[in-house]
Amino acid sequence: DAWPYPKAPLVPLAETVHERLSVEIFRGCTRGCRFCQAGMITRPVRERSITTVADMIDTGLCKTGYQEIGLLSLSSADHSEIAEMAKALADRYEGDQTSLSLPSTRVDAFNIDLANELSRNGRRSGLTFAPEGGSERMRTVINKQVTEEDLIRTVSTAYGAGWRQVKLYFMCGLPTETDDDVLQIAALAREVIRAGREAAGTKDIRCTISIGGFIPKPHTPFQWAAQLDHETTDARLHKLKDAIRADKQFGKAIGMRYHDGKPGIIEGLLSRGDRRVGKVIYQAWLDGARFDGWSEHFSYDLWMNAAEVALADETVDVAWYTTRERQKTEVFPWDHIDSGLDSEWLWEDWQAAIAEENVGDCRWTPCSDCGVCDQLGTDIQVGPTGVTELPMPMMRPSVVN
Repeated sequence: DAWPYPKAPLVPLAETVHERLSVEIFRGCTRGCRFCQAGMITRPVRERSITTVADMIDTGLCKTGYQEIGLLSLSSADHSEIAEMAKALADRYEGDQTSLSLPSTRVDAFNIDLANELSRNGRRSGLTFAPEGGSERMRTVINKQVTEEDLIRTVSTAYGAGWRQVKLYFMCGLPTETDDDVLQIAALAREVIRAGREAAGTKDIRCTISIGGFIPKPHTPFQWAAQLDHETTDARLHKLKDAIRADKQFGKAIGMRYHDGKPGIIEGLLSRGDRRVGKVIYQAWLDGARFDGWSEHFSYDLWMNAAEVALADETVDVAWYTTRERQKTEVFPWDHIDSGLDSEWLWEDWQAAIAEENVGDCRWTPCSDCGVCDQLGTDIQVGPTGVTELPMPMMRPSVVN
């Protein structure tokens, strides 16, 4: 609350993908998803109050002229007063053509009342959830404590309340993953469509599964993990695609989007690289690498050739940085950067992942001694504040279409 920024967001001259005012409603996340660097390094949770969020929105809308508000955080539906916030903001801007939105929502934090408030002043778009792992075993490994029952119940409620599209995010290549874990994504999507048709009373529903490759990140329990090679990643994704196509009953209602394995290897190189990788980046640039974020401009062979040239006098190669599992005693290039997390705690959480054990959220369970609060002199800051009504907004300049 003490830092309500930005107060005057820049509005680009060009049209952007997300034409909206972005407001961070809280910082940090203690859900403990083991793949998530952002959740690990921004601990602990510090919420903004309803009144501070409302003031930021009011000022931002007056300064920018936007007509959509994004209530952003790592897990916005976890805000202790998200229901009251959504209702108060929807009431405040009712009839003003100002809509609210959330990023992807945790399955176990979603409810229809919240979704209805968010869509009250705008269009009802699809809903997005992120189970991340296809099987319950994988969700335990990554500490994503969402069961298949949770997911089916949530999407059934959404379809029954009138939504027609649901998007599910997953990852491929997670530690200890098998082919069967990935194929469980198809089984889960089939069950989503089956339960959705039953709840909605119609076949006019869709489920899109979007799959990204897992990239181990520094300052996470998975910083010791081996990355899956691109050949195995692509093979698993093709098996999943074939499984969906072979489903005559539900396959046409399931869409699939995914990223090939090769770009992920380069991402992995950059993710856990040391100073020597700077030479690889420079060599790739010399060789013509530009706009690699677009698939039509990305060249795996160019990057691999650049690595071969740049690392010719070194004792390491791309595989050393990516597909190699690290040992506890290894000194990492980022060890001198203090994010507050205790290295021993990260290692213990990595061992818990291998043992398929969950770790609770310290907002609601005893402290797990990650080290952040003690080392950085901070603590969890959450509501409730008790505020349920907001004053009317300031007059905004007229928006000219």
